[in-house]
Amino acid sequence: MPEIILLWLLPALVLFAIAGGAGFYVGKSIIQQRLKISQKEVGEILAKAEAEQKDLVLQATKEAMRVRSAAEEDARARRTEIQRLERRVGQKEENLDRKLEGLDRRERNLGNKEKDLDNIRSNIEQLKTQELQELERIARLTTVEAKEILLSRVEDEARQDASRRLYEFEMRLKEEADQRARDILILAITRCTSEVVSEMTVSVVPIPSDDMKGRIIGREGRNIRALEHATGVDVIIDDTPDCVTLSCFDPVRREIAKIALIKLVSDGRIHPSRIEDVVAKAKTEVEEAMQKEAEQAIYEASIRNVHPELKKLVGRLKYRYSYGQNVLRHSVEVAKIAAMIAGEMGANIETARRGGFLHDIGKALDHEMEGPHALIGASVAEKYEKPEVVLTIAKHHDDWFNNSLEGVIVQTADAISGGRPGARGESMDNYIKRLQALEAIANSFQGVEKSYAVQAGREIRIIVKPEDIDDLAATRLAREVAKKVEEGLEYPGQIKVTVVRETRAIEYAQ
Repeated sequence: MPEIILLWLLPALVLFAIAGGAGFYVGKSIIQQRLKISQKEVGEILAKAEAEQKDLVLQATKEAMRVRSAAEEDARARRTEIQRLERRVGQKEENLDRKLEGLDRRERNLGNKEKDLDNIRSNIEQLKTQELQELERIARLTTVEAKEILLSRVEDEARQDASRRLYEFEMRLKEEADQRARDILILAITRCTSEVVSEMTVSVVPIPSDDMKGRIIGREGRNIRALEHATGVDVIIDDTPDCVTLSCFDPVRREIAKIALIKLVSDGRIHPSRIEDVVAKAKTEVEEAMQKEAEQAIYEASIRNVHPELKKLVGRLKYRYSYGQNVLRHSVEVAKIAAMIAGEMGANIETARRGGFLHDIGKALDHEMEGPHALIGASVAEKYEKPEVVLTIAKHHDDWFNNSLEGVIVQTADAISGGRPGARGESMDNYIKRLQALEAIANSFQGVEKSYAVQAGREIRIIVKPEDIDDLAATRLAREVAKKVEEGLEYPGQIKVTVVRETRAIEYAQ
């Protein structure tokens, strides 16, 4: 068995040795071929590198030659520039030398001239002294006295000039202040609109027939006496058909009597006990109506925290009229205008508003208390309002100079509200006569072509002839017309005089 294995193993080993020798030979051949290829590639690379090296050396040589030539060119340019600058410096040095020589000559000349000036100055001083001595001899005044006289004259002229400038400044300031005041008032007037209400001291109650008059009078006049006693008004029954007149200066009592009489006439039951009951109910209704009107007016005027006692008095103003103008509506309007003016002038808006709203509160009591309504209202308001508000109420009819700023604003707002066209009663005849008188005054001046009274007599516009009156004369005419209106007419508020001078150039194209 071992012999068989050995027989098989020996050929295998021989084959393996032959294969190994063949593989070694083949590998060596491959390696030699690769080595030859590598050596060939290395030779090619070296040849290529040598060629590139030669190219680089050639390029470097060319670049070096170019840089060298550029440097040489730059050096030649610099040498040229330096030579040019050296020539300029040399020229400047020569010029400076010449200038120095000229300055030396001028300095010597100036020295000589200074000596001459000194001599001239000394001669002038001597002449001045001689002239002063001669002037003093002729004028018989010393230099000090002459200076005092001259300074006195200059001082007088300066004082006159200062006075003139001060007057001009005051006039300009007054014009600006007047314009500002007009702007504020116009703004307040245009922003506040209100209704105009007129009322008299009597009330007329309609009745269905004249037979009702006998029932109102009653047996032996007991009904009319009971009504007058319960209401405090005068019941006037005359020949006027289908109506009964109630007369009383207290508007609240007159309103109570009016409501009571209307209810009695509509109910038909008229006797003393019934009259007392109806009057009591009418009084309650009027008080409720006054309370509602007071709250509504307070809301419209934007007033806060009004004491209940003052509310009652404010409500009474609903039935109070002054020159035909409703006092409650007037108070609301004054409050609004005063607040607007105070806002424009930087004053206390709340004080002006409350003062304007309560300024006529005394008119609710002037039938019961003696004295001016301003003082009556102030005495009542001082219990519930601040002192500054009370001051505006007390002094809203006093001189402006004795009043506070808010008080003056309330006075102005009161005048604006009362002076509105149609706000207070004025007969048509008097109104037309006042307008005609205004136009007659304007037409009485020379150079006036025509005039118009506008704005319900608050403004007179005068159109003048431009060929007779120039601009300065127009200003003078406005002032003269205003002065004559002040002297010859009676009117509420103020009247604006406007003079219009117009020149027209007319041509026709044909």
